[in-house]
Amino acid sequence: MIPFLDLKSINNRFEKEFNDRLRRFFASGHYILGNEVRLFETNFARYCGVQHCIGVGNGLDALRLILEGYKILGKLKAGDRVLIAANTFIATILAVKQAGLQPILVDADERTFNFDMEKLREKLTPEVKAIMAVHLYGQLAPMESILEMAREHDLLVIEDAAQAHGAEDIHGKRAGNLGNAAGFSFYPGKNLGALGDGGAVTTNDDALAEVISKLRNYGSIRKYENEFVGFNSRLDEIQAVFLNVKLPLLDADNARRREIAKRYLREIKNHKIVLPSFGGGKGHVFHLFVVRVQKRQDFMEHLDRKNIGHLIHYPIPPHQQKALNEFSTQHFPATEKIHQEVISLPISPIMTPADVTRVIEAVNSF
Repeated sequence: MIPFLDLKSINNRFEKEFNDRLRRFFASGHYILGNEVRLFETNFARYCGVQHCIGVGNGLDALRLILEGYKILGKLKAGDRVLIAANTFIATILAVKQAGLQPILVDADERTFNFDMEKLREKLTPEVKAIMAVHLYGQLAPMESILEMAREHDLLVIEDAAQAHGAEDIHGKRAGNLGNAAGFSFYPGKNLGALGDGGAVTTNDDALAEVISKLRNYGSIRKYENEFVGFNSRLDEIQAVFLNVKLPLLDADNARRREIAKRYLREIKNHKIVLPSFGGGKGHVFHLFVVRVQKRQDFMEHLDRKNIGHLIHYPIPPHQQKALNEFSTQHFPATEKIHQEVISLPISPIMTPADVTRVIEAVNSF
């Protein structure tokens, strides 16, 4: 059996160092916003090439706190519109709604799974104040075009980088350093995953970083003095321990993911399978390797018979979710087609060449 994702084996590589660092953590007696969180914030800011990293509870909170921070700073206000990819994971949209802003969904490009830039431009109105660019499946959104549009219309650009740890643009700038601010998730299955929930905000905006540092901790930076109506959303100290151990291997893991993806792209030869777009550089870290197939149920049953793991990211588009019924009358043809056809194949840095060969053979035999 080739599992879709073998987290146990991925994390077994770090077991000895995890245990050594855990003993130090227990002995420290400091379990909330301690040395490990501060160390990770320093390390991850340096890794992303930004001035600030603020560890928070999860990726959803990271995005929401960015928006709440900009409201406090007067750059956003309740009811402002935010452009979002219609085919994103629902958390992106929830962050906007929970911050009292209005999500405006934009249809996708079937080839890249990112914004259809023509559709994005069509949604621009004076009420739009921000673009939330989603680096879906690990591939950078078309940031140069997005940033040019943002400059023309004085818009904030916020990266949803939850799936794109380490992705680089053609200039070598990493996800997290391409817009005004970025939200990351360290959910266990991410390219940089904790052993539980975790998230972070990255930014070069000093004022935003200061506000978010307070917002995540009840609106306080000094104990029992509360400046804002804040939240309890702090990166857990024990998760920071694990992230500090794993961060140095992230680039090597991403390189391995790209190697596997290149084999898939080169060796999968089945006219029934639509392969993902990949330019060959570091702009894609292949958090997921997502193909499209019209007869998806038949394909999944075929993979089951071949003992190849798989998942669908995602089976129901956000605008068709019961939780978001205000969008139920809207129609996004490309997004709807994508959600009906996508299926994710196994891809992880611990897959052996033989594992990859088995997946390729299974796909080609469909």
